[in-house]
Amino acid sequence: MGKSRRKFSREFKLEAVKQVVELGRSVSEVAANLDVHANSLSSWKRQYLEDGSVQAPADEQADLAAEVRKLRRELKIAQQEREILKKAAAYFANAKD
Repeated sequence: MGKSRRKFSREFKLEAVKQVVELGRSVSEVAANLDVHANSLSSWKRQYLEDGSVQAPADEQADLAAEVRKLRRELKIAQQEREILKKAAAYFANAKD
């Protein structure tokens, strides 16, 4: 049975690449220190130099997209509740007069 793939966060990848790019350390040195394959780190570095960023794993992107959808729904509900409360407050303020 094969090894399962390890997944690294976007922040981890960026920090690893910055050690190579900004601190001038070698890819093999950083890879060995972080227990990452040098080919992976080289790929992250190449992507960083091309785009200025490193992509998050696909499942992490899907999780983030789902969280954004959930938060947008919650925000919409909170905005609707706020509007209802504003109308109710105005109604009761006028009812006292």
